[in-house]
Amino acid sequence: MQAVPMAVPPDGAEPASGPQQDPGLDPSYTVAVRELCEFTAKAGDLDLRFTPAPTALEGIAGHAVVGGRRGAGYEREVTLAGDWRDGPLHLRVRGRADGFDAAAGRLEEVKTFKGRLDRQPASHRALHWAQAKVYGWLLCEARQLGAVEVALVYFDIGTQQEVVFTERCTAEALRAHFDTQCRRFVAWAAQEVAHRRARDAALAALAFPFGAFRTGQRPLAEAVYRAATAGRCLLAQAPTGIGKTAGTLFPLLKAAPGERLDKIFFLAAKTSGRQVALDALARMAGPAREDGRGGALPLRVLELVAREKACEHPGQACHGDACPLARGFYDRLPAARAAALGPRAFATNVATAPTATHATGPLALDQARVREAALAHGVCPYYLSQELARWADVVVGDYHYYFDLGAMLHGLAQANQWRVAVLVDEAHNLVERGRRMYTAELLPGTLHEARRSPTAAAVPVVKKALDRIRRAWVALDKAVEAQAPAAARPAGAASYVVQPEGFPPKLLAALQQGSSSLGEHFAEHPEQADGALQAFYLEALQALRMAELLDAHSLVDVQRPAGAAPGGSTVCVRNIVPAPFLAPRFAAARTATLFSATLAPTRYYADLLGLPAGHAATEVASPFAAAQLQVQVARHISTRYAHRAASAVPIADLMARQFSERPGNYLAFFSSYDYLAQVAEAFARRHPALPHWCQSRRMQEAEQRAFLARFTEDSEGIGFAVLGGAFAEGIDLPGRRLIGAFLSTLGLPQINPVNEQIRARMEQLFGAGYDYTYLYPGLQKVVQAAGRVIRTPSDEGVVHLIDDRFARAEVRRLLPRWWEV
Repeated sequence: MQAVPMAVPPDGAEPASGPQQDPGLDPSYTVAVRELCEFTAKAGDLDLRFTPAPTALEGIAGHAVVGGRRGAGYEREVTLAGDWRDGPLHLRVRGRADGFDAAAGRLEEVKTFKGRLDRQPASHRALHWAQAKVYGWLLCEARQLGAVEVALVYFDIGTQQEVVFTERCTAEALRAHFDTQCRRFVAWAAQEVAHRRARDAALAALAFPFGAFRTGQRPLAEAVYRAATAGRCLLAQAPTGIGKTAGTLFPLLKAAPGERLDKIFFLAAKTSGRQVALDALARMAGPAREDGRGGALPLRVLELVAREKACEHPGQACHGDACPLARGFYDRLPAARAAALGPRAFATNVATAPTATHATGPLALDQARVREAALAHGVCPYYLSQELARWADVVVGDYHYYFDLGAMLHGLAQANQWRVAVLVDEAHNLVERGRRMYTAELLPGTLHEARRSPTAAAVPVVKKALDRIRRAWVALDKAVEAQAPAAARPAGAASYVVQPEGFPPKLLAALQQGSSSLGEHFAEHPEQADGALQAFYLEALQALRMAELLDAHSLVDVQRPAGAAPGGSTVCVRNIVPAPFLAPRFAAARTATLFSATLAPTRYYADLLGLPAGHAATEVASPFAAAQLQVQVARHISTRYAHRAASAVPIADLMARQFSERPGNYLAFFSSYDYLAQVAEAFARRHPALPHWCQSRRMQEAEQRAFLARFTEDSEGIGFAVLGGAFAEGIDLPGRRLIGAFLSTLGLPQINPVNEQIRARMEQLFGAGYDYTYLYPGLQKVVQAAGRVIRTPSDEGVVHLIDDRFARAEVRRLLPRWWEV
């Protein structure tokens, strides 16, 4: 057994919310005012009807407007903190009050909103008062005030009007309120302190659970550990098959006590990546003893899944009048939360629970356990999992939980000032995923369905709003047609025009007015569920949000299919460089590691992902020998688009020849389903006796499993798949389950108007338009797909690179160094 050594945390690090581990001192727990009150003062139904909430930018702007209306002596964002003790436990409560007018003796808590305030659930108002009054006491204590006027200021984003509620409170009353909230929280805080002490003690003694490190795995772990202790961002390229998931998680777990890490976020692009992480963490945690005491790592590991996978009542709105699991959600949440976290979290005597001997082992909060706890207490599993994210040590989920505009994990980390470590699995995927997160499309079909909806037919104001948007859209298409008339395009080609001035002003104004009208309708009629209208509303909101953030990182384009009538175009705010959106997320983490087998060249990923200027980069040498993999280049075949029809027979014959020389299981990758079908037809016609099976469009999970099930130790045949698809990365077929691959493409993205615009913008920003748009993304897919062949040190296989361009020096430089091409 080997262990990565620990390091002492840097001096001057800001303490986060949560348990504070100061040896020799009384145990302490720091909690934000908002977090405290959300734990102690939330009651009643889960109710999402008073939505949509203003965006973060709208909220910031609203607070600025309110502050700007106040007098010269008005203090904004007043930092406050206070202490509360219960026996040995020291509870520290902190936060920033929105504003204080000393002359008027008024403390203000500002809340921005959309829609009608009289539709606000009473539970929301109660929570806001609880927060405001905690700030009131902290202010009275800090400034020795005998009383203060506490004000809730509700600012309407749409009308820019304020609605103010005030209450004159004595310091004594505010202190009593503060005491009540702290008493409701202190037992939980004590449990968290005990858990944190047990967790950190166990992590300090944790040994690598897989025996000796694999070749390459230890250098990777050391690089991750060094980045964590230095508080840096790391870009780590490591070959497939060395155990990157374990090699990145283990050093962060070891670094957690010394660096006072509150959470580790493991973010994956695909379900398979999440499962590998969950499996690795289960191995590291180890089995619990039969008596339930000790013998295992007290680590809470939470799996986050999509709402559609967790929802028990699809089609029901998320409020108590529609869904039984939303009714009384916050009343039943404490018991559900306690049941999910289990008895192992409830060592109530903080003073006598300093070590791991009081822990009862790992806690896997996977989808099944969360669902079990939720349904046993009559609450929604999806929203229970979001609550549990506050108390987990490791959270495993999709990229969007940390990186998209409204990312839950990032929001919680910022609100609570957590010290977090972020792991980005298969990080090469984050370029395209990031682009999609920050892209917004207006689809004509969505508007069409909204205009046909029952609500549009019955509510004149809704119909008028949608018709106004439709007219602006038609006018835009006519203008686009004038810019790029059909006569100037090839027959049957779509029109495509980039809007150099940004989002079309008339359509933007119509969307702004229309979304306001739709928002008011939803607020006034929360009981009405109109899926088509809501779908368009969400599209419009995303388009408005991205139009507001428009800069050099994105462009606005209009694309209309050939023959489509005006109003039939797709209007897109297309993100090209996600770096400006991703960079603040990396900066917010104590440390972040992005790892993959394909992160070359590093400059490309650093530029597009927005890595900090001082980030580190490492490339782990492959544990595999060149003799394990024959790499052959079919220089006599061209897979260029113009040559594909002619290439089908030569490719089919090459595959059959390889199969006859060494029968077994192979994967053949193609750039598109059409190309796959061409070669598959030629292969079946010329070699009917050779078994083969094909990936189809929109394969369901069961069909994907059936496709992979044909690759066994004893089977033989060729699976035809699409490059960049479900079978080109993230699958593991070691040994004789897969002995070779055929790559019938360089994987270069198609040359089309969109990609040419991307190329031009890449050239403008980075001076490498072709490479950034075509060459690097294409070769990354090739290397990922070829990496399916050699998975263990005992594997042997062959890869055929089918295209004459694979022989070019600029292409070969991007292939793995250990290949002999």
